[in-house]
Amino acid sequence: MSRLTAEECEAVLQDKVIACGWLPGETLIAVVEDCDASLPTAAPKSIVGRISRAQYQQLVRRHFSKGLLARATHGLSKAMPWASAHVRLSAGQMVAGVIFILSALCLMAFGQLLALQVTAQLALGFLFAIVVKLRLLCLAPLPQRHSVKPKLLQDTDLPIYTLLVPLFRETEVLHQLLGALCRIDYPTDRLDIKLILEEEDFAMQRAIAAMSLAPHFEVIIVPSGKPQTKPRALNYATQFARGTLVTIFDCEDIPEPNQLRLAAARFAVDDGQLGCIQAALHYYNPAQNWLTRQFAAEYAGLFRVILPGLASYGLPLPLGGTSNHFRLAVLKHVGGWDAFNVTEDADLGIRLARFGYLTDVLNSRTHEEANSRVGNWLRQRRRWLKGFLQTWLVHMRQPVLLQRELGWTGFLSVQAFTLGTFASALLHPFLVVHAIWTLLPDQVAASRESLLLQLATACCLSMLLLGYGAAFAINIMGQRRIGLPFSFWQLVTMPAYWLLATCAAWMALWDFVVAPFHWHKTQHGLWLQAQAKGRAGKRSLFTWPR
Repeated sequence: MSRLTAEECEAVLQDKVIACGWLPGETLIAVVEDCDASLPTAAPKSIVGRISRAQYQQLVRRHFSKGLLARATHGLSKAMPWASAHVRLSAGQMVAGVIFILSALCLMAFGQLLALQVTAQLALGFLFAIVVKLRLLCLAPLPQRHSVKPKLLQDTDLPIYTLLVPLFRETEVLHQLLGALCRIDYPTDRLDIKLILEEEDFAMQRAIAAMSLAPHFEVIIVPSGKPQTKPRALNYATQFARGTLVTIFDCEDIPEPNQLRLAAARFAVDDGQLGCIQAALHYYNPAQNWLTRQFAAEYAGLFRVILPGLASYGLPLPLGGTSNHFRLAVLKHVGGWDAFNVTEDADLGIRLARFGYLTDVLNSRTHEEANSRVGNWLRQRRRWLKGFLQTWLVHMRQPVLLQRELGWTGFLSVQAFTLGTFASALLHPFLVVHAIWTLLPDQVAASRESLLLQLATACCLSMLLLGYGAAFAINIMGQRRIGLPFSFWQLVTMPAYWLLATCAAWMALWDFVVAPFHWHKTQHGLWLQAQAKGRAGKRSLFTWPR
């Protein structure tokens, strides 16, 4: 790698040409046999032969893997250390954390009065997050930024589109995934699909090798290293991208066939401000059991109410982990994904806004598999919540600068949808218990003699009523917008679903302390297993993966 400049290295990766030898003053080049490579003027010219894709990957691993992996892992932390979660807490945050803990201990020592004051302050904080959601998403009419639907492009005008598909121990859903990718309505000569495998995942490598892939598919092997995360794999594969537009699909995804055409048309009419477009994520197994119904309702509220509302006001979006479409140039400009952040999508959405880019939503669906087992759901949710905490800490290292870049509305929305999401899951049952406790006859009588007790009672009850009402309204509105039925039983048992989120939040807090960069793997293909056994929709809620 040291023999080539950065520009020549990029040409090697994107044009499928690679150095296979050197002579005095000349570099010998081999081209992948099924690629019609056109070398940039800056790249070496001495083509000596053609090689297979397997040989090309071997040469890449031999000559480039160390440098490419270092760039994928540490590129952001070196170029923009302020934007990376590789350091858990800044010096200022450590000092603030120590002061907060000491203050809490002192307050506990001073008895009930100050404890009630803290409770009231926490309740006010949650009330603020609730009011932000209601104001942005439910009460105000949403302005339409684009009243005219962009016209679809002709095939000859479509840009090359790179699809990044990270796969790790996903043999169960491989056939479903490849079928969905093959149904995408986009010219194959303008498709660049990267199947991203980990070096140690031999089962996936064997499964892919046994298949006959079309020329627009390419297998990228990510060398072993730490942290072994999805964003690190995405950063590594992005270095091979040929497209000007890039999107991500997860292993269980089934995108609507015209999604790429819609995104390309939207980017084509942009004035340069648009950095990302998020498609809506929905589940194809919402009726499998109680857990999938709750999960589907939550996703409907997020992708049909919350994210469109934020996008309409030009506010930062906590992106979903899949079906977000980028301009490759913009993605590189903002530093790509943070390999150390386990909710890399939400972090990237905020960073795009800090760089001045807008994020919009796309009226196209990608169907995913809802978690149908509690253990699997907890592993996934604890990773998400840990990532929200990481993301908040990263962007709050310089809160004054964050406010200047995003404005007060953007700044407050970041608080509501990062720390607010984590803290509400962490403390929800305790505040609810306290709200119920304040309604006991003895406490009602005591509160008449204390203004502080009355304030705490009012805050807790308001939080309970408004919080539950906002969550119910958002989920019901989201389900109606996608035509998903809901029942009274689903509504009244929603607090039990939130109780599961509390368990995941405390696990996430423990993970943040002992293993901040560990990626809890989500098992996919459970719905397909249930179908194969003839038990789809009948599987018990409390069945755990082995």
